[in-house]
Amino acid sequence: MTIDEALMNDFAVRSFRDVADADYIVARMACRAALVPQFLWASQQAIEKYLKCILLLNRIPANDVLHELGKAVRKINESGKLTLDLRVGTKNFIEMLDEIGQFRYFEVSNYAFGGDLVTLDRAVWDLRRYCTLDKELYQEKLRNGFAAPRVRIQGGFLEKVIDDVSNQARRPLLWQNAFFGTRARKTVRLRKWFQAQNAPLYLNPQILDEILKYVYLPKRVKAGYRAHTKQ
Repeated sequence: MTIDEALMNDFAVRSFRDVADADYIVARMACRAALVPQFLWASQQAIEKYLKCILLLNRIPANDVLHELGKAVRKINESGKLTLDLRVGTKNFIEMLDEIGQFRYFEVSNYAFGGDLVTLDRAVWDLRRYCTLDKELYQEKLRNGFAAPRVRIQGGFLEKVIDDVSNQARRPLLWQNAFFGTRARKTVRLRKWFQAQNAPLYLNPQILDEILKYVYLPKRVKAGYRAHTKQ
């Protein structure tokens, strides 16, 4: 490995994986507090950065990938270098985040359940084991009825948080976490809640053109509301 290659790997780890780990903890905190837009956005940001770490570590060109999680997954799986072994729940979560998770300003309607915390934890477990050059971690599997294997990445940010009992992020990370922590859990106890909110433009799409005089909206959001208005 050349010096430049090592530096590129360091960039992938520090700019993508480590920041994704922090985003993941933030997403857990938001979900526990039932802050739906913040939970969705932080989850989307975490998953996006894990995927970009995988892409860069495996030298898969992806400079056309912005916030599209599905596009990043397809690039990885079609690269011929590795295939992501993702559970159905993780795939569905990624699709949901692609639909409503990347919108920070309540441009579209959103929803979430208290149980989505487990879905997030599982998705991070599924993806994060690929954010390393240690291919042995790729082989770890989840089995129904068994606690998730403890997958530890050498020098990982989550591992540092877990090992440091004085770290202020440790409690939010470990709370009811069946996938990351110091002990294997088969069950967790979560608060049951559900929230769904209709976005202002969904309720009043007729103001779209006036809003666009002052505010930027993504093309697909504008197209969706124009179609909604015609209906």
